[in-house]
Amino acid sequence: MADQKLLAGDVHRHHLPAAEAPPAPALALREPARRRFAGGRLLRRAVTNSTAILLLLAAWEVLPRLGVVDPVFVPPLSENLVAWYDLLVGGQLPEHLEASLARSLSGFGLAIVLAIPLGLLIGWYKPVADFLTPLLELFRNTSAVALLPVFTLILGIGETTKVTFVLYACAWPILLNTISGVKTVEPLLIKSARSMGLGPVRLFQKVILPAAVPTIFTGVRLAGAYSILVLLFAEMVGAKAGLGYLILDTQSSFRIPDMYAGIITISVVGLLFNLLLVGVERRFSTWRTT
Repeated sequence: MADQKLLAGDVHRHHLPAAEAPPAPALALREPARRRFAGGRLLRRAVTNSTAILLLLAAWEVLPRLGVVDPVFVPPLSENLVAWYDLLVGGQLPEHLEASLARSLSGFGLAIVLAIPLGLLIGWYKPVADFLTPLLELFRNTSAVALLPVFTLILGIGETTKVTFVLYACAWPILLNTISGVKTVEPLLIKSARSMGLGPVRLFQKVILPAAVPTIFTGVRLAGAYSILVLLFAEMVGAKAGLGYLILDTQSSFRIPDMYAGIITISVVGLLFNLLLVGVERRFSTWRTT
């Protein structure tokens, strides 16, 4: 009997279908190829995305030297970078950058704290939306820059005006995108959640808020750009430090390379800020399929 069982086992092993054999070596060989393919694709994407920027920088260096543009008003990039380094080593650039970041981040942070809860409230509760929508439509079409003199008259020319001005400019993209994110949640998701017995609080927590996160972060990213841009206008009025003040002061004293150094700093800060917000968005949107 034992010999029969052993023989049956041998027959079974020798007649296994070829498809059932574990293809471990093939998978092991395929995995490095996949990694190389993914790495090559990322490299190609990086080269494609940076080509336009590299061409712009090359044109900025070459065209003034060829006389295509006036080098007095548009100095070559290398001269502007030298001026940027001198401002950095001399301590002026860190001083102005610190002042601008403090104002920008304060207004941006307050806008997030105030605008997201208000947007969720307006988007979720129709009576609140009906009451506030006419007021929102009035102010959303009023430029923040146009209201800067009003902020200055009411609050003076101190730090409060600058932070409040950034807060006002940043609040609108966050608020409007939050409202839109709540209102555009797939109705089928809401019906399915209600059919499973979720109450209003749990429905909002488990369905509405996660589904609205991508749209909310779109508004946050827009507000991050606004927090840098509008601050420049505020720092050109009654400021003694900040990147906006640096640009205006160097322009009025005809220190053109220093002016471009301030502009380059603003561009780099805005780019890094946007990349940071993209990373935060991915962190809070890990449930989404990529």
